[in-house]
Amino acid sequence: MARFTLPRDLYHGKGALEELKNIKGKKAIVVVGGGSMKRFGFLDRVEACLKEAGMEVKLFEGVEPDPSVDTVMKGAEIMREFEPDWIVAIGGGSPIDAAKAMWAFYEYPETSFEDLCIPFNFPTLRTKARFCAIPSTSGTATEVTAFSVITDYKKGIKYPLADFNITPDIAIVDPDLAETMPQKLTAHTGMDAMTHAVEAYVSTLHCDYTDPLALHAIKMIHNDLIDSFNGDKEARARMHNAQCLAGMAFSNALLGIVHSMAHKTGAAYSGGHIVHGCANAMYLPKVIKFNSKAPEAAKRYAEIARFIGLQGGDENELVDALITEIRYMNKKLDIPTCIKEYEGGIIDEAEFNEKLVSVAELAVGDACTGSNPRPITPAEMEKLLTCCYYDKEVDF
Repeated sequence: MARFTLPRDLYHGKGALEELKNIKGKKAIVVVGGGSMKRFGFLDRVEACLKEAGMEVKLFEGVEPDPSVDTVMKGAEIMREFEPDWIVAIGGGSPIDAAKAMWAFYEYPETSFEDLCIPFNFPTLRTKARFCAIPSTSGTATEVTAFSVITDYKKGIKYPLADFNITPDIAIVDPDLAETMPQKLTAHTGMDAMTHAVEAYVSTLHCDYTDPLALHAIKMIHNDLIDSFNGDKEARARMHNAQCLAGMAFSNALLGIVHSMAHKTGAAYSGGHIVHGCANAMYLPKVIKFNSKAPEAAKRYAEIARFIGLQGGDENELVDALITEIRYMNKKLDIPTCIKEYEGGIIDEAEFNEKLVSVAELAVGDACTGSNPRPITPAEMEKLLTCCYYDKEVDF
């Protein structure tokens, strides 16, 4: 038996934000990030809509990119003091992910972070509050997923939290918010969405319910991401829908080792963080090549290639065509080919190699590895990460 879970209600299209006026409740806490939602007036609109619905509103501002365990605990403490019956998270993946984790600690103060790191081990939520997610970026799709990624900065590790309990009750997918994304963020979040859809399609847990969502999302992203990056507002609106469809697919089919590697390399190095979507974009071509040694994975990658109109005489040629196409998209989106080139070389080569064994072990143990279509050992992960650092050919 399998399970397929989505938010109870999803409001989409321009003006969907106004649906907040119809939410029933007494108190709402709004969780938001660094300031763009305030600068562009969306935070004021959210607050006004909730007040029009008759709610007392409290703001929790300043959730950082790659939200920390400390931020989660601070937010949960404020929630326990305020006692909201709605948690409304607005912004990119970071404030929404943080708010999901805050939700658990608000309702269950005695829960430990280590408990939540065990996949599908959350306590039963909605004993105190329900959850509404409003994305401003077109990539993470956390507004429709059972996932949250929280960083332990003391350990230098990103932890993917997974449980159907944290799938939001309401998702509001309003393209007005996505129009404010800067170009670089558009590229990184867009390729994050592409990775979600591709990994969901080849996942060992894919099914008849997730396959059409993943394929259609891949086609939309392939058609619209570069135009969205170059400022086409209609393409930007379609990308906001595409990333949400990709999220519906991967939340139920799960992911693979592209995400395992991105999680474990993202905060591992002293030179700086590797932005999650950019990491996915760099690693995806290498992982496709690695996974394609598994016959079922090769078959499904070839199906993706055919679906987006690529040419090839057999499965191997179609897989290579897909890899070439993703590398082409990365080039058009100003995404580097490898870790060594990332942000002008901020990830030191010696440090990368020094930490390679431990990062590889952590990546193999990541929650996303279990649904990857080809098993991987720590030694193979070391080789794969090395290929991703130097842009070497994957031949194993």
